[in-house]
Amino acid sequence: MSHAWCSALPGGVRLAVQIQPNARKTEVVGVLDAALKIKLAAQPIEGKANEALVKWLAGALGVPRSAVTLTHGQTNKKKLLEVAGVTLEDVARLAPPVA
Repeated sequence: MSHAWCSALPGGVRLAVQIQPNARKTEVVGVLDAALKIKLAAQPIEGKANEALVKWLAGALGVPRSAVTLTHGQTNKKKLLEVAGVTLEDVARLAPPVA
């Protein structure tokens, strides 16, 4: 199984995401431009959106927050994250099914 927005790493997965802050609720919208698009119910002020993304992603994947690392894009809408202790199959469940 291959997705342009995620790739396997030793012991985990790398994810490309695009966030939309200030949403009504946090949810996955779909895949857009080789990134998993996620609406976040947090403001992009003082790292609140980044923290909300890490917390939500850890909860959605069932891993501790320390297993999720934001590696690139601290101030951009497009971000790269690494998640330890999960597989591509675990992460693929985040994306809505393609019709």
